[in-house]
Amino acid sequence: MEKSNNNVTVFILLGLSKNKNIETLCFVLFLFCYIAIWIGNSVVIISIMGSQLIEQPMYFFLNYLSLSDLCYTSSVTPKLMTDLLAERKTISYSSCMTQLFSTHLFGGIEIFILTGMAYDRYVAICRPLHYTVIMSRQRCNTIITACCTGGFVHSASQFLLIIFLPFCGPNEIDHYFCDVYPLLKLACSNTHLIGLLVIANSGLIALVTFVVLMLSYFFILCSVRAYSAESRSKALSTCSAHITVVALFFAPALFIYIRPATTFPEDKVFALFYTIIAPMFNPLIYTLRNTEMKKAMKKVWCRHILSEGK
Repeated sequence: MEKSNNNVTVFILLGLSKNKNIETLCFVLFLFCYIAIWIGNSVVIISIMGSQLIEQPMYFFLNYLSLSDLCYTSSVTPKLMTDLLAERKTISYSSCMTQLFSTHLFGGIEIFILTGMAYDRYVAICRPLHYTVIMSRQRCNTIITACCTGGFVHSASQFLLIIFLPFCGPNEIDHYFCDVYPLLKLACSNTHLIGLLVIANSGLIALVTFVVLMLSYFFILCSVRAYSAESRSKALSTCSAHITVVALFFAPALFIYIRPATTFPEDKVFALFYTIIAPMFNPLIYTLRNTEMKKAMKKVWCRHILSEGK
């Protein structure tokens, strides 16, 4: 993967802090977060796959959202935790490009799955009589395929914008993982046009998707006004969970990718929201107020405990 016009074969990640005590504290915190991410999302996946909930489109998408969360955070967090304990935080050129591709791949897939989930809720609440026909299993599979294809196209385009850039000077990345804007700062060529293409790619995808999501929830809120109090409460409970996840993921992503190709020290903190915090809270947000999910979890895990006891 190394290019002949590159003098740089290894990058140095500056990480979150230069203070060793803060890095040790961050390691303990992120280790807890990473374990919580794996436990929470694995419980969601097993509970859905081991129950009848997998037949319902909402939980079908939630299953894939949890899987994408695991893949997304695993492309960043293990390396971050290793570097927090390391004296010298280095990453090879090939590994850096691989990380760039994987983070945008799984991040893109997650964004599109969230859009698919919003579409599912829109159909369920605004067109309930046609829901089973519109959200058939074939349609759900098509949506997931489109999400994966969209994530791949987005990631591949970002990757191709960076892979052909020459890196012949500084090799210090002011971040804790390889991302587009910090890498553009290190390229020894004019990156103005590429910066605009990144905005057109990452920035517009995030912005357009966010607007579509907010519009769908606006139409949902308008529709539920005609419902009974009980139905309205259930619909609002489900949508509030989705909106919370969308806010956790999109707000920091928009802050980073919708602006011109510049970097700020705050970027690293904002990036923590969509690489670690959102994947950790997603299982809690989708299960704490969801009766069906809690029943499925209880049923699956009680059955597992009983089978272990025999």
